Amino acid sequence: MCATCGCSGNEHKLTAFLAMKKPEALTGLTVATLPPGARPGVQSFAPDTPVKTVIELERDILEKNNRMAERNRGFFEARNILAINLVSSPGSGKTALLERTLADLGARRQFFVVEGDQQTARDAERIAAGGAPVVQINTGKGCHLEAHMVHQAIRQLQPTTDSIVFIENVGNLVCPSMFDLGEGRRVIVISVTEGEDKPVKYPDMFRSAQLCVINKVDLLPYLKFDVQALKEYARQVNPQINFIEVSATSGQGMETWYAWLGL
Repeated sequence: MCATCGCSGNEHKLTAFLAMKKPEALTGLTVATLPPGARPGVQSFAPDTPVKTVIELERDILEKNNRMAERNRGFFEARNILAINLVSSPGSGKTALLERTLADLGARRQFFVVEGDQQTARDAERIAAGGAPVVQINTGKGCHLEAHMVHQAIRQLQPTTDSIVFIENVGNLVCPSMFDLGEGRRVIVISVTEGEDKPVKYPDMFRSAQLCVINKVDLLPYLKFDVQALKEYARQVNPQINFIEVSATSGQGMETWYAWLGL
């Protein structure tokens, strides 16, 4: 449960898909529906209850998540797996970026994907059709992935040594910034169809990322989007952040993205 927004992380569902090239041959298999388990106790607070009580509850939840994140991180590091947490608002093109990456690099490296959405397995179907093993996490009312969800998905996927694991988080620029999943790198994807002031509106997300992928740059001639302003805003909250400009549709800039991945 996220103490900030009140969403629950205990009713998610995992669905695994076999990697197939033809979408029409794809079959989905629900492999695990996690039981609700023990939820944090719900307590009513009087209006004069000190605010620190809520802060302590939030800290406890994040500490539990962080312990599981360290367990995930240890698994990845022991097997030399590059785990990347892809975060963004909805519609930025995270799945399209993954599809292009799998199509171009699938023969060079083995990829595994964890897909996070509140409902449907549409993105997992797209990824499986591209040839990568994938597990879909449906968070229900939850607005982000948590470390224990990723742990369950990784147990199902069983990624191999020296592979790359992409974790496509739920489309949301707020809560996912708070939750360490055990990833080695965090990449924020923003499209040029969004406002260039997103970094100062959602600073925690940009502050937590090592790389900002600016997607859909092929649309720049048709839009009023200031790429340089976006970069300046992002550097205000994270002076160390790097940028790559790409179009997952046309392929522009993708080689720079692949080089960043070490491929």
